[in-house]
Amino acid sequence: MQHMLRTALLLGLFAIIGTGLVAYTFKATEQPIAESQRAALLRSLHALVPPALHDNDLFTDIIEVSDGRLGSAKPMRVFRARQKQQPVAIVIETIAPDGYNGNIHLLVAIKHNGELLGVRVSQHRETPGLGDAIDVDRSDWIQGFVGRSLDNPSANGWRVKKDGGDFDQFTGATISPRAVVKAVFRVLQYYREQGEALFVKEVEDD
Repeated sequence: MQHMLRTALLLGLFAIIGTGLVAYTFKATEQPIAESQRAALLRSLHALVPPALHDNDLFTDIIEVSDGRLGSAKPMRVFRARQKQQPVAIVIETIAPDGYNGNIHLLVAIKHNGELLGVRVSQHRETPGLGDAIDVDRSDWIQGFVGRSLDNPSANGWRVKKDGGDFDQFTGATISPRAVVKAVFRVLQYYREQGEALFVKEVEDD
């Protein structure tokens, strides 16, 4: 009986210590992880909208929007770039839900006139060596969106070449680029309808 009691006490003690260590580790790493993610996001934003193009802080001029065309039922962030308080460009978070291995998270940068400044993949789980070529660190495929718009190409062109469109796919991997092209096209459609409203919407206080 005493042996069972000691064993139970030891197990309870180990559980408390283990829980404490997990909590401590989480607390100790939470801020560095958040800062690392913020720095990575800022690099992507500045790659898409160089600081020379705007004089405001992209991290404070943010709103959240909800629309099915952005690939999620949850609100998505919109980063707004301005020069002397005039609209310059906008970066919209969106999700391509039909990637080969699930969601592909994207940042889509659009000039005020509706022309794409560029696209970046912020998170994905696509197959290494195949679908991961959507990542700018793996290939220059994603750069093919620069200068595109809803009118360039026409609606029928907003598909990969295998489907009769204008955009290349990868050898042995069509699903990933197809998902990205569709997602970017949907964001452009959303921007054409909501663009001006996005620039005037007030930033909500936390």
